[in-house]
Amino acid sequence: MIIKAPLATEKAIRLMESENKLLFLVDKKATKSMIKDELMSLFDIKIVSVNTLIGPDGKKRAYVTLAEDTPAVDLATKLELM
Repeated sequence: MIIKAPLATEKAIRLMESENKLLFLVDKKATKSMIKDELMSLFDIKIVSVNTLIGPDGKKRAYVTLAEDTPAVDLATKLELM
């Protein structure tokens, strides 16, 4: 499984509300296209872009920008983040 868990930090909630982005912990070997494909098949959502970051803790995070017709808040509610 590429997607490990959604993140619900203060920054993630702020990005969700202001920029329609969700934040996920992902496998360190996962590519952007692998992350995009898995999220699209799991949740049936439209994704504009995926940006990844490996933090100082060694964990890889994916910042997923959703299309305008797919509100990030709705998906977060479905994932029980809010």
